Amino acid sequence: MATKKSKSSKKSAKTTTTKPKTAEKAVKTNTVEKSVKTEPKMPAEKKSFLSGFFAKKYEEKESILTVFKSHKFYGALLGELLGTLIIALLLFSVSLMGIASLATYAFGIIAVLIAVYAFSGACLNPIVTVGMMASRRMSVIRGIMYIIAEIVGAWLGWLIFNGFHLAGGETAYDVPAMAALAEGGFWVVAMVELVGAIVIAFFFNRALKYKRSVFTFAATVTGGVILAIIIGYVVSAAFLGLNNNFIFNPAVAMMLQIFPQAGENFGEILGGICQALSLYAIIPMIGGVVGFYISDFASKLADEE
Repeated sequence: MATKKSKSSKKSAKTTTTKPKTAEKAVKTNTVEKSVKTEPKMPAEKKSFLSGFFAKKYEEKESILTVFKSHKFYGALLGELLGTLIIALLLFSVSLMGIASLATYAFGIIAVLIAVYAFSGACLNPIVTVGMMASRRMSVIRGIMYIIAEIVGAWLGWLIFNGFHLAGGETAYDVPAMAALAEGGFWVVAMVELVGAIVIAFFFNRALKYKRSVFTFAATVTGGVILAIIIGYVVSAAFLGLNNNFIFNPAVAMMLQIFPQAGENFGEILGGICQALSLYAIIPMIGGVVGFYISDFASKLADEE
């Protein structure tokens, strides 16, 4: 009997010794919880509305060493080439019919954008491509290759259109913009090109917000292009007395024989080439950058996600 009592007394002693430990744990947890609750919270740092304005918006791994290894990249280049080719054919054809054919031009642009968007994003204009690069939505190597593809596509479109034009017994297609330049002067035409490029780039940037709906994207971009054409036509024809002195696409402009082919001396020819390049290529691409930045800045001010 004595042994049983000793065993029970040992068990009771063990239980009594373990109780203070659990009590100590409870006290510790309570103190930890109190310390966590009583810790002052640091105020959240307010980010500037321009934070991330210049951040990369394209794939980080894309570079000159990786971009040429993807078959999708070549599909994108082909899409830019074919899309610009059709746009050039459409533009040359519509230019013969005048401002009354804007509705036909609008439907054609929408169709081309919808058809090509899945391949490359349907830039189809160096104005847009340069704006995409400047706003870091596209890598430099991809943008340069896009511009080359767009120029080649516009050149092929020019060859096809001019081939049919010559086959009908006509002379080479005359460019109205060059005659208008002689009448209106450099800076007048430059301002028309700049404003039109800003409008096109702004609308393209806004259309990227609706890229999940391809039709909405195409309709928004087309609206910007048609609006730029209307502004250019009204300003140049009604106010300045000019006629069709804008192109709004450097790739197409370079195929329209804008470079002078004759002159009194080499300096005059070189000066004409530099003038045509700056007027129909450099200034519109600057307008493309400005249009993209205006859209991004407005988006940041509005806190648009």
